[in-house]
Amino acid sequence: MIPLKDENPTKSFPVFTFLFLLLNFAVFIYGVNLPVHPSVLYENYALIPYKLIHSPVSAYPTIYTSMFMHAGVWHLGGNMLYLWIFGDNIEDVLGKFRFILFYFVCGTIAALGHIATDMNSQIPMVGASGAISGILGAYLILFPFARIKTFVFLGIFWTITRIPAIVLLLIWIGLQIWNSVATGAGGTAWFAHIGGFIAGVLLILPFKHIRLASEHGNQ
Repeated sequence: MIPLKDENPTKSFPVFTFLFLLLNFAVFIYGVNLPVHPSVLYENYALIPYKLIHSPVSAYPTIYTSMFMHAGVWHLGGNMLYLWIFGDNIEDVLGKFRFILFYFVCGTIAALGHIATDMNSQIPMVGASGAISGILGAYLILFPFARIKTFVFLGIFWTITRIPAIVLLLIWIGLQIWNSVATGAGGTAWFAHIGGFIAGVLLILPFKHIRLASEHGNQ
């Protein structure tokens, strides 16, 4: 299932969701045009658990630089699609400053979740999916019944349908858990996705009551 658009309007333009999206694209374009092998960038800016454990001071910034690096066009495009669809509503609820903080805290917890599963791994981790997983967890709590226009592919058959966010996102996190058990690392930081998602669920809970109170007051 590929989400295409949510039917959940916002009150204001998602400035930082848009800026995060642009920054990710800009870093990717900059990286592919540098006259060096990608391994050089990964060595210096990707998150490598072994380096963070054994040289925490010098490697600590890679928790954040790795959030803006991607392994290819499809990796970048998939992450940015999810960010654009689900990020605007979370930014709308949290406000600009708290959304920035939320994004980076979820990304940090996601990175720590990945590190905790294999502290001696020397495989670079890149991508915004840990932070975006936090946004998905928050969306599940705040807007479980928002309709998501979704492309559904079943073998040779496909359709576009409207699915409640709770269905789409529970299937999504279920797949992350399944893959983490079935394949372990498998080239994908499944535990970063899971950690980011749980962080988003927990961190957004206080704002659920604020949003519900606001809606009640406007009735």
